[in-house]
Amino acid sequence: MDDIVKAALTKWPNVPNCFGWLGLDARGNWFMRDDLAQAAGPFAGGSAVSKGSLLRHDKLIDFIQRNYEADTSGQWYFQNGPQRVYVELEATPLVCRVHTDFSVCAHTGEPARVQRCIVDQHGRLYLETGIGFGLVHTQDMTHAAEAVDCGLWVPQEIQASELPLRFGYVRSPALAQKKAGQRPAF
Repeated sequence: MDDIVKAALTKWPNVPNCFGWLGLDARGNWFMRDDLAQAAGPFAGGSAVSKGSLLRHDKLIDFIQRNYEADTSGQWYFQNGPQRVYVELEATPLVCRVHTDFSVCAHTGEPARVQRCIVDQHGRLYLETGIGFGLVHTQDMTHAAEAVDCGLWVPQEIQASELPLRFGYVRSPALAQKKAGQRPAF
């Protein structure tokens, strides 16, 4: 976490959390979700309008990715100064990039050591890593298939619906807040 973010947390400790305004798609792209996008439906499985606006500002994306982590209940957030901005996930909290040497990093750029390989009923490949759980990026499936063919990774079959509970992440913190009977701060 950036030092400036840590300082803001100390200076303003009681800023309410933000829900529904930021999304991460299955390719590691960040989306800003204004009121119109949120009203159009859920981020995951929704329409192009409900996804919101694709973030393209490299410095903003880098800042988000440096300050992206999970809370104790498996909800991933971006610590934006003193405010936690909880992230709506299209698939998983991380999107794994697989390189030609079979090394892996998250969409955030952080290196990741593969602990387990998962395949769901749709043929999507996931990696459990030391930094979290992620879907393999579609552009890297050739490298991932080579890792499987070489016996480096042995996929275990798990139903997609079981993944969040099994690997401890929440796809929609905003929906979780509603179900818990709490009104999101934003």
